[in-house]
Amino acid sequence: MEFLTHTWHWSVTGFLIATVMLTLNYFGKVFGMSSNLRSLCAMTGIGKKISFFDWDWKSQRWNLAIVIGAMIGGYVAVHFLSDASNVDINPKTIEQLSAIGIDAPNGKLLPDALFGSQIFRSPKMISILLIGGLLIGFGSRYAGGCTSGHAIAGMSNLQLPSLKAVIGFFIGGLIMSHYILPLLF
Repeated sequence: MEFLTHTWHWSVTGFLIATVMLTLNYFGKVFGMSSNLRSLCAMTGIGKKISFFDWDWKSQRWNLAIVIGAMIGGYVAVHFLSDASNVDINPKTIEQLSAIGIDAPNGKLLPDALFGSQIFRSPKMISILLIGGLLIGFGSRYAGGCTSGHAIAGMSNLQLPSLKAVIGFFIGGLIMSHYILPLLF
């Protein structure tokens, strides 16, 4: 069990991701998580009113299975295979987070200030979640995919738009973490 609960070397996970990508490419499939929202909306029949959702969602059942597998895998990982003792966070990062009111994980993988149940009692945090969700949803649609789709699938297929998107995601993340996040907290 210790092998499963501790961090794997980057070369092992990189090899596994490359294997999945090569397999998908071989079968003519393109990996991406945000495209599943379109599939879910198309399943409701809303395509009769909105042409964007009028498409054959059944051809993407395999991708929906990946989402379900990711959710089940995440649940298993958090509840049965997690060991936060091996999460090594830079002390300076913990100090910077404390300065803006975000507690150190202290044996947990996620800080309560951002992921605890008390955030649903704060109108400010609910607003941040709603606005952030809308921006992420719009941004992933506008960019033609989410971070995982561009960084893993697009980059492995050597697509220039994906490289541009990943550079934009990285710059946006730096701006958010260094300038906007401290203003929100």
